Amino acid sequence: MASLRAHLLAWIVRRQVKRRLSGVTDVRQVRRVFDSAAFPDPPGIAFRPGEVGGIAGEWAERQGLAAAAPRLLYLHGGGFVACSARTHRPLIGGLARQGFRIFTPNYRLAPEDPFPAALDDAAAAWADFAAEGPAVLAGESAGGNLALALLLRLRDAGGRLPAAAAAFSPATDLLGGSPSLTENAGREAMLSVESFPLLQRAYLGGHDPADPLVSPLHGDLRGLPPILLHVGEREILRDDSVRFAARAREAGVTVALTVWPVVPHAWQFASSFLPEARRSLAEAGAFLEGHLAAARERASALR
Repeated sequence: MASLRAHLLAWIVRRQVKRRLSGVTDVRQVRRVFDSAAFPDPPGIAFRPGEVGGIAGEWAERQGLAAAAPRLLYLHGGGFVACSARTHRPLIGGLARQGFRIFTPNYRLAPEDPFPAALDDAAAAWADFAAEGPAVLAGESAGGNLALALLLRLRDAGGRLPAAAAAFSPATDLLGGSPSLTENAGREAMLSVESFPLLQRAYLGGHDPADPLVSPLHGDLRGLPPILLHVGEREILRDDSVRFAARAREAGVTVALTVWPVVPHAWQFASSFLPEARRSLAEAGAFLEGHLAAARERASALR
């Protein structure tokens, strides 16, 4: 059963975000909405600028964290056109509370830099990040898309894969084939179906939306590491996760899928007051840490 706070948050997001996104025809308007984050920075988390793989971004970690803490590369959302490590501090800080040392790259944004710029930046950051040893990967919304696309790119190139990945409400099908796009159009608290073509055109820049590196659902998913997927039952992106989970399982991938009632898109931002956000981040943290610990054991056994 959803908490009363989940109902309240969905109502607030509908009034303050979805209403502003409805009828938007300009990427700059989307940026203004997405970049106007209203949640405070989480206390007890240290944020500092950094650079990994030549990509500038921000480190986040719990104060007093041990030097050997597990490492996580986080890819922020924002419809491929907005946001940054700074706007995502509430969500990233919530993950950092789980004991991770996190780097969030400020990848290039569309339409100024369409596909594959963001994915190239994510790959560059991951290559240097993974060179330090076993690590994990996560992202939400557009960042979840990039995380899953990065898994496919790394596997195909023979790169070092993360021990596991977590994706919160990822966009996995830019062809728009998920039934929830229409079924949940009225129930979705945050995203507007009408804005999807605008964001898709901005990101693709004329590229084929069926390419698995922009629509991971349509890729060969064999050989991917364990993946956790969390999505809201009322989201228009619900079936992007449900369908991806089904295809990944068919391909032999370990998948943990949870469909949460009531919560709005990217509810993990609200961990300061929403119990569902805290539970989602805690479950993701336990999933990632468990698989990372197993990867470390395997690496030690090979030495």
